[in-house]
Amino acid sequence: MKQENIRNVAIIAHVDHGKTTLVDELFKQSGMWRENQTVSERLMDSMDLERERGITIASKNGSFEYRGCCINIIDTPGHADFGGQVERVLRMADGVLLLVDAQEGPMPQTYFVLKKALALDLPVAVVINKIDKPASRCEWVVDQVFDLFVKLGAPDHILDFPIIYASSLNGHSSVDFHNPGKDMIPLMDLIVDGIPAPNGDPEGILQLQVSTIDHSAFLGRLGIGKLVAGRLKTNQDVAVSTPDGKFVKTRITKIYRFESDAKVVIEEAVTGDIIAVAGMDTVTVGDTYTDPDDPKPLPALEIDPPTISMNFIPNDSPFAGTEGQFVTSRHLNERLQREALTDVALHVESLGAGLGFKVAGRGELHIAILIETMRREGYEFQVTRPHVIFKEIDGKQLEPYEETTIDVADEFAGAAIQMMGSRKGQMLEMNSENGMTRMKHKIPTRGLLGFRSEFMSETKGMGVLTYVFLEYDEFAGEMRNRKNGVLVSMAPCTTVAYALFNLQARGKMFLDPGINVYKGQIIGENCRPNDLAVNPAKGKQLTNVRAAGSDENVILVTPVVMSLEDCIDYINDDELVEVTPKNVRLRKLDINKKVK
Repeated sequence: MKQENIRNVAIIAHVDHGKTTLVDELFKQSGMWRENQTVSERLMDSMDLERERGITIASKNGSFEYRGCCINIIDTPGHADFGGQVERVLRMADGVLLLVDAQEGPMPQTYFVLKKALALDLPVAVVINKIDKPASRCEWVVDQVFDLFVKLGAPDHILDFPIIYASSLNGHSSVDFHNPGKDMIPLMDLIVDGIPAPNGDPEGILQLQVSTIDHSAFLGRLGIGKLVAGRLKTNQDVAVSTPDGKFVKTRITKIYRFESDAKVVIEEAVTGDIIAVAGMDTVTVGDTYTDPDDPKPLPALEIDPPTISMNFIPNDSPFAGTEGQFVTSRHLNERLQREALTDVALHVESLGAGLGFKVAGRGELHIAILIETMRREGYEFQVTRPHVIFKEIDGKQLEPYEETTIDVADEFAGAAIQMMGSRKGQMLEMNSENGMTRMKHKIPTRGLLGFRSEFMSETKGMGVLTYVFLEYDEFAGEMRNRKNGVLVSMAPCTTVAYALFNLQARGKMFLDPGINVYKGQIIGENCRPNDLAVNPAKGKQLTNVRAAGSDENVILVTPVVMSLEDCIDYINDDELVEVTPKNVRLRKLDINKKVK
């Protein structure tokens, strides 16, 4: 493919604004699939966790052909916790499509991804998506997007951005939302005509920076990136420059380009191609493939620092080693170091021999996805409560702050304001329209730990909470985590229905009858602030005397079922989450400590 016929475009947006669905329609209408071919929805969301949660977690590459051009698509995550993925893959793009929901307008992550795109001086085309929504308000959204560009200091040539109105779900786009189109042709024309071909000297010195890592069962690690200059052929000798300035000579064994969501072997790549390269097993994100005789490495990738850390420690509970395949500190170390090589936003630090590892990331969800992935791979370990990462500048202690956007019905607005205020939140903006209130707050990251479950309870599950990292600012003071204590098992046993029935008056239960528990395991939440030791195996004393109607029916309330993120949010500093392939348990840090 000639360089002038290549278009590299990244699709960026807030979570759930329709990026992956849009990619499906572009692939479908480009003619690359047969009419009777069965293709799964959200094709680019290939991970099980992505399909279960309905969000994009890892950036993906794909391509299709239109009007003789090869259009390389980079699908990016929309959640703020995976912002590190967006930062590094934007280096591969020559332009971006900014998707904005036709009802919600710009959201916190819209601000973040647009800021990164403008910092790289990438041309931006705006796609107002989901115009088929009954509550869509396209004109208002366009005004809000323009205000966002101005707020971020966009230059004049980018402020005059083209706009397409689309419905990814229905597969149509147009330049006028009053007259919806019938297909995606207007959008594909915009990509070909509005996104420039890649720059770079095709006869220059080889430069290819790795932005993403993939794996092959036969070839090992694959480095994915854009060929910025020069050409690359199979069996070509190259030098790999690492961010610390070292050079390692190697030979290219395979080159792949992307076709739809699959990889196709090619013999030669030209400037502007987005390719996957095999030949070096130790390649990491940020490495540059260059000429061994005249190396010219590209500048290192700059990634925003992590804001939250958790400790991963080997499992030492009484049930340790009974459910997992990988249980030792050495297993944990190997897996975490492997993850750190592919995710540059994740930092791993040893706590000492056998003590575990400190893992720092962008947010709770960022680390929770890693925990869930490891759990499904057979790992067994424990994690502590998340802690924010503080900084000290000029003698002042600083902590990370987030900008939150809350959408609630007007009747819940007061409760939301009160909850944010109790967690040191400062209101920045508040608007009410059509029975819905949108408010923005600046809040310490600590204030968001454990907040989501409380927020959803107060708003009856109808509130929407989103956030994005804002800045480091002065320490906001002490903050409570949880109002209530917990019910702790006083001995190893199997839970009994009769005991749980009598304990229901003490608080909420987390377990059903017939579950094996150990001393120090948390089985419920106390209705009072203190922790309480209980016996969940206490049975009914049987006698030979019976009287009609004296026996009570044992009616159990459905226990509270908490997800992994809920458990991480819930625990205090003296508690742990035990993670195994079969179960997620809550326990006290010191299971032998006496609880009153």
